[in-house]
Amino acid sequence: MSGAEAPDAVDGRRPFWVVPHEVPAIVPRSSRSTEPRWVGVYRWAAVGGDFLAAMLGVFVALLARFGSGVGSGYLIVSALLPLAWVAAVALSKGYDPRYFGTGPDEFRSLLRSGVGLTAAVAMASYVTKTEIARGFVVLAIPVMCAAALFLRYALRKDLHRHRVRGRCMHRVLVVGHSGPAATLCEHLESRPTDGFRVVATCRPRDDDAPDGPLQADELDEADIVAAADRHTVDVVAISTDPELVGHSLRRLSWALEQRGIELIVSPGIIEVAGPRISVRPVAGLSLLHLERPSVSGGPHLIKAVFDRLLALGMIVLLSPLLIGLALAVWLSSPGSVLFRQQRVGRAGAEFTMLKFRSMYSDAEQRLGDLYALSDGNGVIFKMRDDPRMTPLGRWIRRFSLDELPQLFNVLRGDMSMVGPRPPLSEEVALYAADDSRRMLVKPGITGLWQVSGRSDLSWDESVRLDLRYVDNWSMTLDLLILWKTVRAVIYGAGAY
Repeated sequence: MSGAEAPDAVDGRRPFWVVPHEVPAIVPRSSRSTEPRWVGVYRWAAVGGDFLAAMLGVFVALLARFGSGVGSGYLIVSALLPLAWVAAVALSKGYDPRYFGTGPDEFRSLLRSGVGLTAAVAMASYVTKTEIARGFVVLAIPVMCAAALFLRYALRKDLHRHRVRGRCMHRVLVVGHSGPAATLCEHLESRPTDGFRVVATCRPRDDDAPDGPLQADELDEADIVAAADRHTVDVVAISTDPELVGHSLRRLSWALEQRGIELIVSPGIIEVAGPRISVRPVAGLSLLHLERPSVSGGPHLIKAVFDRLLALGMIVLLSPLLIGLALAVWLSSPGSVLFRQQRVGRAGAEFTMLKFRSMYSDAEQRLGDLYALSDGNGVIFKMRDDPRMTPLGRWIRRFSLDELPQLFNVLRGDMSMVGPRPPLSEEVALYAADDSRRMLVKPGITGLWQVSGRSDLSWDESVRLDLRYVDNWSMTLDLLILWKTVRAVIYGAGAY
């Protein structure tokens, strides 16, 4: 096998292949720490940041509530509160290495800590009959929570910068047949900021049938442990395989636990986020339960109310800008201020989408002559230097200002603030069966496609992102996309 190490034999059993992705850094397991050095540095930086955030919250609350006349009782409470905050974050798994740099899990642990600490202070005040000013607690804990979120975000971005340079990574051994193992390797290394670097792949020696089962005499836990020791890995990742389960997988977890190595198992389910996946014990088995995606009901009623309130607030706040842009478009070239186009919304219902006109009035008539020069993805027509665009149109498209009139589409209920890209009817006609799932929810002004490259995306990537949004929708995801949209608009990546 080209590029593979010589097969290793364990206890006289049949050999297996280990395909290294880099030169093995052979370090005896017993002579190195059970966790990488960067994990300890990150943990202590997180603890220090949380402690500083707590001190800031206490200081702001004392100054705002009491000024310079602070009683001794509040000084004691102020000294204990930062320690209580760090303890609350620890209890919420805020210092668990599995969540370092992941974002949502880290931030959720801080929010849970804020709620828990507020409840704990209230209970302690009630039990000890101690009067603690509500204004002090209501101000101190939110401030420390907000400051901790900011500092943790900065720490996370710093970790991401290191990971993009190849540092602070988890060394991973992937186990499985060549097909599933290659897929798992691709996904693990697709985003360096997640912190996984595959250093070797362990698979059966007679791997002629990539989809065949792993036989017990070809590859078992002793083989995998030997490969993990050889390459001094931090994580063993098992690709989907129906045979490498049960007691073998249990024994493997015991062996890796003694070495301080984490075990992860890929269930083979792609594009499904954690909130939809849960593990339920049934008759001694751990069954993976996949919740149905939420496309209607109470949560979407909340989304509809949120969309309209946010759209109304933005229209009021940005009304001077809207009026100014309307005048600029009217004065820049002949034609109407607004461009109206029929788009397909939820459940295939058509609606008129509004945009500020960014092209000359004869743009639609000239479209047929430019199709051969498209820079789009084969379905959507796009040109980086479209001759039909006005000078003002290039500028407002650069910062997505031409899409601001879609706020009125949101008010009318045709669109959402966040959702799949609103397609044209001719695009819908080209949809495959799976693609039509995009229309289970309302299209959005922004979405995963907006914060992931926009016009630079291929058609398949665009569909994949829209389907991921539909399958994993939540209000938290909407808020995260809205936050990332601001950055995408400022940099103008993929906008033309």
